[in-house]
Amino acid sequence: MPPHADSDGQASSHMMKTTKRGRPYLKDTLDLFATLIVSLNLGPHKQFFRVYPNSFTTDEAAQNLASLKFSQSNRGPDPREPTRVVTTTTTTTFSMTREMAKAMCQHFMDARLIENASDPNSNLFKDRGVYTLTPKGLHVLERFISKNGINADNLHNVFVTQPICIKLLHLERRSADDEIIVSQSVITALFRRFAGRSPNYPSQSTSTITDQFQRYNEASKGIPLHDNVEKAQPLLGRGQHHHKHCFQAVAALQWLCDFTSVVGREEAAEMAAQFVRFGLIILVHDKRKNNDSAIIFTVRGSTPGGNSAVSQHGEFRCTSKAIYKVTDEGRRVAHWDHLPVESPTTSSSNLTADRSSTTDLSTENADRNTLCEAKLHRRASVVQLNTSHPPVDKAKESNTGRLRYILEEPAMRSLFREFLRQNFCEENLSFWIDVQDFKRKFNITSSAAAVSSSSRTNTRSTPGQVAMEKHHESLITTASVIYNTYLAPSSQCELNIDHNLRNEMTKYLEDTVSSLGGRAFQGHIEPEQAHSFNATQLQRMILLYERIQSHVFRLMATDSVPKFIKTPKFLALRNWVEDFDPTDSEISQLSSPSSPPGLSPHDETGGAYLTISQQASEREHRKAAAAFHGSAPSSP
Repeated sequence: MPPHADSDGQASSHMMKTTKRGRPYLKDTLDLFATLIVSLNLGPHKQFFRVYPNSFTTDEAAQNLASLKFSQSNRGPDPREPTRVVTTTTTTTFSMTREMAKAMCQHFMDARLIENASDPNSNLFKDRGVYTLTPKGLHVLERFISKNGINADNLHNVFVTQPICIKLLHLERRSADDEIIVSQSVITALFRRFAGRSPNYPSQSTSTITDQFQRYNEASKGIPLHDNVEKAQPLLGRGQHHHKHCFQAVAALQWLCDFTSVVGREEAAEMAAQFVRFGLIILVHDKRKNNDSAIIFTVRGSTPGGNSAVSQHGEFRCTSKAIYKVTDEGRRVAHWDHLPVESPTTSSSNLTADRSSTTDLSTENADRNTLCEAKLHRRASVVQLNTSHPPVDKAKESNTGRLRYILEEPAMRSLFREFLRQNFCEENLSFWIDVQDFKRKFNITSSAAAVSSSSRTNTRSTPGQVAMEKHHESLITTASVIYNTYLAPSSQCELNIDHNLRNEMTKYLEDTVSSLGGRAFQGHIEPEQAHSFNATQLQRMILLYERIQSHVFRLMATDSVPKFIKTPKFLALRNWVEDFDPTDSEISQLSSPSSPPGLSPHDETGGAYLTISQQASEREHRKAAAAFHGSAPSSP
């Protein structure tokens, strides 16, 4: 599976690195998976008299992987002349035989990125099959598209119609062998995500849920639990035993593969064995027959000594008959100890009961307000630690930190937009978001396509060059729309900004348009005028937009945020928001690392962090908001 890299005419070739388990490194696996999906035309495919939308076949995947090109163009200042903008394009070509392509797709299945459309429980990538993306695969794909500036209009229907993993827990790996770095903090973070905020006892109605979104959301709350009763055995001197918080071993492996960066059931079994070693779960029974095959995974490690629950070794039985349960230590680590006793009759779909039980809340509104303030302060402090801005005064830090949290949290941002719309200043947020998106798109653009033998002979224009030309046209259009929408005189959503900022922008456009010839600038950017803008001129517009963006940010932080966090709608939906906000003890484990995993070989201490799907979280927020509005009394 040799990828070939070509940058500025320099070509090289190398084989994909593989681990001792025989699989490619995780980052390569995820990148190749996303590149393949972007290059495919997902559509309806028929198998066993049923049509599966947004799917692909084995033949289509193998054909594209036979010669797959990924082109990425980056813009930046010219080292010899910083005022100019230069574009560097790198093209990576993946080539492999059909058997190698099938083996790669098997890795995708093991990582739970794709699944058999007609038989989701099948773990084998077949020679003649139809496959769809899993919620985890869509989460990975969304991040890849956003990071690399890919135009994915062809995938819009997939993201709209299928469940997406809202929160994916990533476990850092060693750069030398791509193995998960195991530490007590990592296992603690992983187990808390595995166990959930409260015991996940599926309600009686869960088994009859037909809505795929609701069914997936129920599973994402944590490993499904049940109570297990062992019958008395008088002849053996054993009485009846009632075990709470039990789960099937195979269900645990499936859950870890679906909601974390774990790759394959073997790695999932290793993490489950670590749960056993750390005293978080324990075997209840394994009623397999003597002649039944079984895979038993054992891990070993040091013990801290004292009264610690950590053992030197842990054993996990990967059998369909094995039942495990959460121990008292597991309950303590999962923060279940302060919760009311759960039972199978307790509805896990009661969002208010589940989430309010995770914190020691008073029923008084004053205490609730204080809690919301504390959570926003806490998240604000985390955001501040990850920025390079100089310290500011206490009050200002509070407001700017809160706003950064609101802007980075899709659910909060959606609610904030609604608040601004009611106060007739929604254009401030819209402008900030549009400029942010414009800056991201300006810096990078990528494309992925399968290259046929006929197109390889045509060297006049590469897929990367074609994508870059289209991308530049799109940037020109975006720059024009932003000015005409928010800054032009009497525009549709004209911003209320400093007079000097507006004049500086207008003066630059007048000078630029006049230097290009043609019609004089009349307060609006005409399409024929914008068509001649080059990359350097677009970069200058971005710098001016950034100055206005900073002004709008300060305006929202000082004027809108203090009012927003006191609104009844914000307080009513706070439980939904808290579901995305780790507790104090989890912040250090679940916040994004300062550098990408595996790129700091001298400081590989391990860690875990969450990534959140913007599309999925906004979808869930809209549902929660609709439910809230439906249950709230109408205003007079």
